[in-house]
Amino acid sequence: MQNIDEIADLIRLISKLPGLGPKSAKRIVLKLINNRDELVKPMVNTLTQIYKNVTRCNLCGSLKSNSNGCINCENTKNKFNKICVVEDIADQWSIESSNIFQGYFHILGGTLSSVGQRKEDLLINSLIDRVKRDKIEEVILATSATVEGQTTAYYIQDSLKGSEVKITKLAQGLPVGGEIESLDDGTLFSAFKNRSKINSNIK
Repeated sequence: MQNIDEIADLIRLISKLPGLGPKSAKRIVLKLINNRDELVKPMVNTLTQIYKNVTRCNLCGSLKSNSNGCINCENTKNKFNKICVVEDIADQWSIESSNIFQGYFHILGGTLSSVGQRKEDLLINSLIDRVKRDKIEEVILATSATVEGQTTAYYIQDSLKGSEVKITKLAQGLPVGGEIESLDDGTLFSAFKNRSKINSNIK
């Protein structure tokens, strides 16, 4: 392979993407180079716009456009009484694409036991505020069935102990150690349908 710094840098960057290694990155770079006008130019423009205009909402953790605001927590057309709590945006997208949940999402941005992750880094305090502000009746804890995910779920449950909100968690169909974004629609449907209440003080 020709030793061109710009190409080597691009291969290195692309190989950092999930599921891609150096060989796959090289094939992608060659495809881009061979299709400059059809792929490279519009991709550069789109990535520039995303970099400038798309950010993470400080309240709910979802992605939002600086021009349009957050369509998740600032949605005035639909009023819901449920919030589904997930670890990251990939989990939100997986649940949304399955059409099994109608309500708000709250994206924590990780788990309590993640490397270098502090409680202050997660949007738990803003979740408590949203429950009170939006008069939420049910909080669905859709964290992964991992040690980190369950630790986070227990902490959230404890943080909401003084409220009257019903707290449920995903049940049957979610395998131990399973991550939300890797589950198929059928498994997600079963997990939501059979979710169980975990705060016994709420009827």
